[in-house]
Amino acid sequence: LRGSKSFTAALPGETERNGHGLAYKSVSVGHLEAPPLSPSRLSLGRASSTATSTAAPEQGRPRDYLVLAIFSCFCPVWPINVVALVFSIMSRNSGQQGDMDGARRLGRMARLLSIVSIILGTIIIVLYISLSVRGNISF
Repeated sequence: LRGSKSFTAALPGETERNGHGLAYKSVSVGHLEAPPLSPSRLSLGRASSTATSTAAPEQGRPRDYLVLAIFSCFCPVWPINVVALVFSIMSRNSGQQGDMDGARRLGRMARLLSIVSIILGTIIIVLYISLSVRGNISF
């Protein structure tokens, strides 16, 4: 014979709540009642709805531009390219946690800072080489 996973318990005040006058209630072990969640918690607890999933197709993970940020670290504009690297890593972490909008936003910022760093670094290198060839600068 199999043992049952149900039990009967006397719940205080149950007769007033259910209106049937029964002093006992039978429930299963895996299905104990919990207080109902408020409507705002229910809406926050759902990850997606049919309206959002049909309107926006799945696009995959957004780019984090980590290679570009690492490449920009070789340019002599260190505060900007280090910040680009940090934004790139934050974008990767956000994407892994499921925050696609945040990952996309951080990835765009990492791309912008990396491009600015590469352009400014190239300008600094070209100016340094041209001035050192002319003999006007000596370090």
